[in-house]
Amino acid sequence: MFNRAVSRLSRKRPPSDIHDSDGSSCSSHQNPKGTAKWAASLENLLEDPEGVKRFREFLKKEFSEENVLFWLACEDFKKMQDKKQMQEKAKEIYMTFLSSKASSQVNVEGQSRLNEKILEEPHPLMFQKLQDQIFNLMKYDSYSRFLKSDLFLKHKRTEEEGEESPDAQTAAKRASRIYNT
Repeated sequence: MFNRAVSRLSRKRPPSDIHDSDGSSCSSHQNPKGTAKWAASLENLLEDPEGVKRFREFLKKEFSEENVLFWLACEDFKKMQDKKQMQEKAKEIYMTFLSSKASSQVNVEGQSRLNEKILEEPHPLMFQKLQDQIFNLMKYDSYSRFLKSDLFLKHKRTEEEGEESPDAQTAAKRASRIYNT
């Protein structure tokens, strides 16, 4: 009996494969965009340039913008191929975020700090452990506050108002004029 149920389930098509008779997709699960996507996960937020911009604004007000700046710098660093550029970027990341004299020092565990000697032989994942610490700090601390912040909620309202169809807006304006005269 269990095997038959599994067999029937495996034959069902995912919503993305279901189409109306005219060939257009009729999936009830549309890809979320904007604030809905940001609210789904920190990963989604960090993949969207507008989301990063808004999150940075929020973190700046909380005096912790360095966290997202460090995370972004590490993402850029991982994509580098040229050894000399990697050395320069590694030193820049170290001096900006990790050194005891850093201008925008991030809060990472002391034993995880890199010493300057490792900067001579950089590799794409050399900051990964530290980046993961900062990501988790953002995910379990500032991200949840961001989703409750006025900045996020205001942006969400603006986005929702902008999604109203022009016909609905026009009808609402007409109704407003009729009843307010």
